[in-house]
Amino acid sequence: MSIWVCGEVLIDILPTGPVVGGGPANTAKALARLGHEVDFIDGISTDAFGVSVRKELERDGVGLSLALSSDKPTSTATVTLDASGSASYEFLIDGTATFDFTHSWLPDPERLKPAVLHIGTLATIVEPASSVLHEWAIKTAEFAPIVFDPNVRTSVVGDRGQYRAAVEKWVGISSVVKLSDDDVSWLYPDEAMDEVAQRWIAGGTSLVVVTRGAKGIIGYTEHGFEEVAGAQVIVIDTVGAGDTVGAVLVEGIVKHSVSGLHGQVLNAVLHRAAIAAGITVSRAGAQPPRLHELVEALDA
Repeated sequence: MSIWVCGEVLIDILPTGPVVGGGPANTAKALARLGHEVDFIDGISTDAFGVSVRKELERDGVGLSLALSSDKPTSTATVTLDASGSASYEFLIDGTATFDFTHSWLPDPERLKPAVLHIGTLATIVEPASSVLHEWAIKTAEFAPIVFDPNVRTSVVGDRGQYRAAVEKWVGISSVVKLSDDDVSWLYPDEAMDEVAQRWIAGGTSLVVVTRGAKGIIGYTEHGFEEVAGAQVIVIDTVGAGDTVGAVLVEGIVKHSVSGLHGQVLNAVLHRAAIAAGITVSRAGAQPPRLHELVEALDA
């Protein structure tokens, strides 16, 4: 059974030029580089950007047999980096292949039975794609755990109430939710991070993981929480760091199951995720580690 990663692959227009990006695509790339069988689910354009998308994902070993080939253009995100390397994005979304999700082409989870579905970022927020994907994910959840990463992008949806409602809808069907402390503080400015996580756990989510940049990662379950430190590295930029963490969480689910991720097992997975993210942020763009690089860093 393969891992399914669903959501957008697009072109990040960086100050240095265009590169393949999109949170879900970064997660799929990270999983493939770690040696996992992963199928990526999105519309991929036949335009020049789409050709480069296919070439890069296939080079890293990401399966594209479940992706849609489309004549619509590729979505783009103009990226601005601040002095600390943190990225902000301005998106071109409407009418693109990237957000062209319909029930007619989405894969059948009952027939194919994925190991895990990782889904998130703008595809779970932008309509009509998000409603189509939510209905499809409910069916998929009958056969595989769902890992949801909202990866909040306020430049696309600036209405906090609207964004929060969409996120809560996805949390309600997800086994695992991974998000950043910045995501939490923007969505819930009047709630502490612990309170949000515990509320979601009480509502049926098994694991809530919050990334905090250099401060590390916290994972909450019904058994309590586990916390690990961030990797001590020189940060080039933060593009793809959270997506790398999401990939290692999926890896943990495949190895231990969702119910097995608590206590020392969860702590070890979070430590592995922090080291992997540290490698990613030490490079320009979303370049997650390959398995041998992660093993070497963990052994160091």
